[in-house]
Amino acid sequence: MIAASVLVVDDEPGIRNQLAAILRDEGCTVTVVASGEEALDRAGREPFDLVLLDIWLPGIDGLTVLGRLCAVGHRPPVVMISGHASTELASRAVSDGAVDFLDKPLALERVLVTVRNALRQDRLARRLALIEGIDEPTLGGNSAAVRLLRDQLARVAPTDARVLLIGANGSGKEIAARMLHRASRRADGGLVPVNCAAIPTELIESELFGHVRGAFTGAVEARRGTFELADGGTLFLDEIGDMSRAAQAKLLRVLETGRFLRVGGEQEVAVDVRVVAATNKDLAGEIAAGRFREDLYFRIAVVTVRVPSLGERRDDILPLAREFARTLARRHGWPLKDFRPAAEDALRSHSWPGNVRELRNAVERALIMAPGDAIDVEHLGLGPAAGGPVIGDGLTLREARSRFERDFISRAIAANGGNLTRAAAALGVERSHLYRKLEALKLRMR
Repeated sequence: MIAASVLVVDDEPGIRNQLAAILRDEGCTVTVVASGEEALDRAGREPFDLVLLDIWLPGIDGLTVLGRLCAVGHRPPVVMISGHASTELASRAVSDGAVDFLDKPLALERVLVTVRNALRQDRLARRLALIEGIDEPTLGGNSAAVRLLRDQLARVAPTDARVLLIGANGSGKEIAARMLHRASRRADGGLVPVNCAAIPTELIESELFGHVRGAFTGAVEARRGTFELADGGTLFLDEIGDMSRAAQAKLLRVLETGRFLRVGGEQEVAVDVRVVAATNKDLAGEIAAGRFREDLYFRIAVVTVRVPSLGERRDDILPLAREFARTLARRHGWPLKDFRPAAEDALRSHSWPGNVRELRNAVERALIMAPGDAIDVEHLGLGPAAGGPVIGDGLTLREARSRFERDFISRAIAANGGNLTRAAAALGVERSHLYRKLEALKLRMR
């Protein structure tokens, strides 16, 4: 069976009907149109997985339609069709962006093989684009807490059970999700991460399920949602405890049925997706407060896995710091630097409220700031050595707290190259909260 949405464009009713019958028998959702103008209109209003496009059309010809489709982001793969095309014309179509070519009269097996290949290549390309440039991290260290976590992930990974990862901000929940995905039977599919806390409430439905053109102000073209992008793979819903009640209701229905409607759409879309969720919140408390649906909790928490904080795995701090140093030095072409004994002591004794994420940022900052071949305490930016307030400065508690916040936020922004989105993630806060903090502390960003 082929689960795909296909647009067939041909001015011959017999060809349209033949292709529609072949594809519907294989499980496809098929839309048929007779002209290039109709094709562009439909492709602009809703996303398709594949377009079968005749070259010779009344009005706008197929090659012109192909060129316009290729100029649009996230366009579907296009297979050209013709009954009397020359080799030169076929070559031109492929060079202009078509993925394959079908000759009339159409042969059933040839059509199905071409459609399957085009869909497979497109899905692979989209999944590679999603992970391009992303390192495949692992949970470093060998403490008892990490060994237990690895064992739990290894046990649940081969199943299709939904998993809820719980733990503090920066503890490595997304790393755990990626490890779980890589060890699953869906490893050849994509893992698509969604930060539920970073998406405005009014846009979360479109982010998850996609939309058709004109569904809302600003929807100038159709767009696939993350559920479709993760089809055959894993969808990672990070910070699910921050999802609105309205979005929770829609998510619950998809988990129950495996089907959804795009925003503004009328055609249901079926997907095969494993959902892994994560939160730093106490969902039992959120349920009691009426902010999280109990029925959704039982859907996403078939297996609950706790990711320990760095404070619970202190034996891992120095091995992790050295691993981060090696990885960052290799990635950026920096000289590798070791830690002096005083820096090692500072790393071991720090409380690490930001967990593994904070440790990584401290190591990156130290590699940048240390002028020689070794890292000392002051290069880590931890505690009073980083210029924070100390007793005897003559400050009130409020003044000391404000100074600490200014320094801590400034260092986080600097460590992330001035990118406020990444800085907010490193600090474990929403971007909007970081903006409010910058205004309250009168910090100016250039």
